[in-house]
Amino acid sequence: MTISSRKTVLAGLAIFGTVAMLAACAQAPATTDGTNAAAASDFLPCMVSDEGGFDDQSFNQLGFEGLTAASTELGVTPKTVESAAETDYQSNVQNLVDQGCNLIVTVGFNLAAATVESALANPEVNYAIIDNDADLDFNGKVDAPNIKPILFDTAPAGFMAGYAAAGYSKTAVVGTYGGLQIPPVTIFMDGFADGVAYYNDQNGTSVQTIGWDVASQTGSFTGGFAAGVESLAKAQALIDQNADVLLPVGGPIFLSAIEAIKSSGKDIAMVGVDADLFETNPADSGVFLTSILKDIKLAVSDVVTASGSGTFDATAYVGTLDNEGVGIAPFHDFESKVPASMIDDVDAIKAGIIDGSITVESPASPKQ
Repeated sequence: MTISSRKTVLAGLAIFGTVAMLAACAQAPATTDGTNAAAASDFLPCMVSDEGGFDDQSFNQLGFEGLTAASTELGVTPKTVESAAETDYQSNVQNLVDQGCNLIVTVGFNLAAATVESALANPEVNYAIIDNDADLDFNGKVDAPNIKPILFDTAPAGFMAGYAAAGYSKTAVVGTYGGLQIPPVTIFMDGFADGVAYYNDQNGTSVQTIGWDVASQTGSFTGGFAAGVESLAKAQALIDQNADVLLPVGGPIFLSAIEAIKSSGKDIAMVGVDADLFETNPADSGVFLTSILKDIKLAVSDVVTASGSGTFDATAYVGTLDNEGVGIAPFHDFESKVPASMIDDVDAIKAGIIDGSITVESPASPKQ
């Protein structure tokens, strides 16, 4: 089955082609093992978080783990700074420039303006940004040649999770809500809702997705990425409409959804995003049906390692099912609770997406 293309409502937010390779400074001499290694003592990798901080059990934390893993391998000590609010972005990036950082990784779509401004002003510094193509003027090109976009096509992985959620649901209602209505959030919701629709088409069922309408690109959002009363209210509204699987998309907003689930006293499962929340939040592991994964840790680690060895490449990275940059987590404690054929079905869907027999598209999908 093919999910039909929809007219994009987010024109210009996709990557068109690739950016030419560029080193921000002269490469170091090749070592005997064939690598270009900058002296470890001279390389300073750095990172700025989005709201939520580096302990958000989600994309900020995964980026931080990638930074620290690569830094350990390179034998250097990274510098990091957390953003408490949007107003911190510009000053936080400048803080790291002032400290002599050679590579600055900015974590999140909303840091694009601060990243582009800093990159243009400091062409000798390498930059990478997660979940944004750094194309602020929508001309199909990254706005500074020393920025590497790190992007993830999570719609197919969300599709698989949506199929699983529909197959698991006992109420025939599943729900989703997001933090902000931006492409890295809505891409999960598009894939999830389309996966539910595919389940219905394949099985003659009528499982309903509430909280997001794919056709109109409208739905439920908290207005930010912090856990709190807004997220709690959005989750509770879905539960009140009989949803028994929830997909909260937006870093730590899932913590409020867990609170709503516990308060309801109902048998409600959750689909996590970014990280395998069964592993990153073991205290609530029993609530997670699965998680939609983005391998941010590996992508960041690779970028930091390359930059530290003098081989920084500004070509956009796009994580896909095919290159294992995205995927879904195991069913863990739910493996015995889902229909016996579910694992085989999801595996078959993954194979179909990769070989092109199943097409999953979102207006927010990065172009490759």
